[in-house]
Amino acid sequence: MGLSSYIQLALSKASYKILEDKTYFGEILAFQGVWANEKTLEQCRNVLQEVLEDWIVLKLRSRDRLPPIGGKSLSLPHPVGA
Repeated sequence: MGLSSYIQLALSKASYKILEDKTYFGEILAFQGVWANEKTLEQCRNVLQEVLEDWIVLKLRSRDRLPPIGGKSLSLPHPVGA
């Protein structure tokens, strides 16, 4: 599975709710610390995707394993010299 497919599958697992202050909160439970809180649902979805992408970059830089989603894992080519 490529990166774009992985991100889209992860986002399909997101949950959203409206908070008491009428803002939208979204999170992806399988990705610890990946959440967003925005004024509109559209903004929340967009920010959640940005947060997810940044989280993935940090995990890859640290060579941490990314969680599988729906039984599927991200497959990236190994860099030369790795």
